[in-house]
Amino acid sequence: MTEALVLVAALIGGGFLALRPLLGRVPWPEERPDERDDVARAVSSLRDLEFARAAGTIDAADEVRLRRRIEASAFATSDQPAPRAPVRTFIVAALLAGTATVLVVALLPASAGDRAPGETITGTVPGAGPSTAALEARIRETPSDIPTRLALADRYEDEGRAADAAEQYRAVLTLDAENVPALNGLGILLFRSGSMDGALLAADRVLAIRPRDADALFLKGLVLYTQGKHAEAVTVWTVYLEVGEFHPAAAMVRNLYADATRKSGR
Repeated sequence: MTEALVLVAALIGGGFLALRPLLGRVPWPEERPDERDDVARAVSSLRDLEFARAAGTIDAADEVRLRRRIEASAFATSDQPAPRAPVRTFIVAALLAGTATVLVVALLPASAGDRAPGETITGTVPGAGPSTAALEARIRETPSDIPTRLALADRYEDEGRAADAAEQYRAVLTLDAENVPALNGLGILLFRSGSMDGALLAADRVLAIRPRDADALFLKGLVLYTQGKHAEAVTVWTVYLEVGEFHPAAAMVRNLYADATRKSGR
């Protein structure tokens, strides 16, 4: 270990002295904006737009127009060539890569030497989570396991199995009538199926338990907005925007909130 550290220090010191003439006054190129940032923002906006389209809260013509505008702004490219990095960039990068190699060669055997047979060098490897079949088996063994039922409901939603997810949420509510995640999950499924009264009832039950729950406030406002009750939606979403600043639907709600405010004459 000590020899490896001495060798690394010698490499860094010698490399600095050798490269010092190259590290003079050569200017670094000006960095161009990363186009991936624009794409990431566009993807987020397109998700919000898709959610609004699925919820029926945006006109089809407006949806097409906004989608084209978002895509055009995200994937527009500049004709200007990218600036080239000075030669020193590649030389310094090579030096750092060599140093990293030395560290790996010197330290990896020491790190691996104490491990038990079959154990990974870094310790444990994080798993991808239990499969749907494993969750179903666990429920059969322990039907009263609420966290597993909620996890299974989420998995069913990811797989597009809305009816099976609703069944799990209802089973949870049989065990715990005031379970907030189950009420919120069932409420969203009811809204997607077109059952506005059921979705509103689920949201109201959550708000009776937790008056400032962001998921329930979002859902209730969305139901009211869809029903054309814009003034009531504004009232609900005013509280939502106070508590749900980082909620996934916050960007969409801000736009709908402005539209509801305008339509309600406030």
